[in-house]
Amino acid sequence: QVQLVESGGGLVQSGGSLRLSCAASGRRLTNYAMDWYRQPPGKERELIAGITSGGTTNYIDSVKGRFTISRDNAKNTVYLQMNSLKPEDTAVYYCHVVYYGMNYWGKGTLVTVSS
Repeated sequence: QVQLVESGGGLVQSGGSLRLSCAASGRRLTNYAMDWYRQPPGKERELIAGITSGGTTNYIDSVKGRFTISRDNAKNTVYLQMNSLKPEDTAVYYCHVVYYGMNYWGKGTLVTVSS
């Protein structure tokens, strides 16, 4: 079993920054790609950033240049540094991994960006 726990969300003004963390437990995830998703109010959940086991990253266009995904394998933790936040970034942010063919999600952390 894999447990994922996100933290670091909160209320921030437009233009501000937050750093989200996703701590994994139960299994070492060093050899697995991990992702961040978000779900804005009333909208579908969307994939916004991913990082492979080798550290290759990818982002959706709307967060490129503002968000940075990284991982610390020693801590079994993935991060999402979010800069230049905009009101449209307001969402619940979720950590995700596919482990042995099964999808695992955290409970999410709420990010609210005020204008």
